[in-house]
Amino acid sequence: MSHPGTLVLIMAAAVLAPLLVHATGRRLRIPLVVFEIVLGILLGPDVLGWARPGDVVDTLADLGLSMLIFLAGYEIDFAAARGDTLRRALWSWPIALVAGIAVALLVSGGDVFEAFVVGTALTSTTLGTVLPMLRDRGELRGRFGTVISAFGAVGEFGPVIAVALLLSGRRPAESAALLAAFGAITAAAVFWALRPRPPWFARLTELTLHGSGQFAVRFVMLLLACMLGLAEVFGLDVLLGAFAAGVLARLVLHRAAPASSGEVLGKVEAMGFGFLVPLFYVVTGIEFDLDALLHDPVALLLVPGFLLLFLLVHGLPVYLLAPRDLGRGDRVALALFTSTCLPLVVAITAIGIDQKLVDAGLAASLVGAAMVSVLVFPLIAAGTGGGPGGPGDGRSRRGRRGRRGRGLGSVVTSRQILSD
Repeated sequence: MSHPGTLVLIMAAAVLAPLLVHATGRRLRIPLVVFEIVLGILLGPDVLGWARPGDVVDTLADLGLSMLIFLAGYEIDFAAARGDTLRRALWSWPIALVAGIAVALLVSGGDVFEAFVVGTALTSTTLGTVLPMLRDRGELRGRFGTVISAFGAVGEFGPVIAVALLLSGRRPAESAALLAAFGAITAAAVFWALRPRPPWFARLTELTLHGSGQFAVRFVMLLLACMLGLAEVFGLDVLLGAFAAGVLARLVLHRAAPASSGEVLGKVEAMGFGFLVPLFYVVTGIEFDLDALLHDPVALLLVPGFLLLFLLVHGLPVYLLAPRDLGRGDRVALALFTSTCLPLVVAITAIGIDQKLVDAGLAASLVGAAMVSVLVFPLIAAGTGGGPGGPGDGRSRRGRRGRRGRGLGSVVTSRQILSD
């Protein structure tokens, strides 16, 4: 089908997906992204064969992935996720990476580069997928929201760094130097973002917020474009630029126009979740190599194996290093949520295929397991704890009330994040 026809089908699938979520919601809470991907698979060449993305649709899908990672970076509250919580999160990911690469070496039969692809994919978390689910359930307020934001941010940022170092096609020393240069420029941009903005910035934001000017929204898009371009100039993955742009946009808006920052985010999210992000997920389904998965028994058997490895390689270190003030149910839920992954697995396996480091069957197994993780892990986590309404939450709240009663201070809370 032509590009316009394919785009119409993709957007029809994007509209149908929330209707299906609503229709099935009373019996089973299936994440929206699962329907988007499944509908994409049905439209794709391996089932109905109605949709075949071209350059235009692929470009829009890439923008959707960038927007997803941008929004995840925007919602990281470093002020809330500091101290012991952040230190524990920073330790959990390197442990997971070492374990992932070690396991991947066994799976690949000693192929080092294939092990880098598989091992890095096993350690990824997708905040852009997890946070909307948690927000819909009211599980992002209070201590649990702070902890999952910290661990999820490290689980998302770590694989992006690993991709830049291990899968760039350059020598590690060269990649490290370019990454350091990108980091230095980003640090300078953060310093600039922390400086007080002139009063006209807030006034212009207010004046154009409900008109055609939309100054703040355009400024956010400029930041995103600049950081994507900077990452491209340094030969780094654009996901790194998208994540950094989200962090910068949050710092600027919260300091320059705090009263309007929430509404500006809502407008950016409307572009993201209303158009670009669902387009990315539907295209992921269309381009999913279902034929390679179904006609390779080994690849099909690897799907449950990789699903288990997502939990063991990444979830187990997170569980063991979770802050001690979380109840057991909350720690289990934290491990499950941080083991939920998809966009980064898609991106990492795409890089692996482009560089001929992994075959289509292995990539399909990883992506298939990641899709199942989006469906299975949050459903299990919802029954084990993790914020308001979960069994673990009552224990955590009782503990917090007791500490306040003894005058030991209150627990830092994070604001509700990532509106959907």
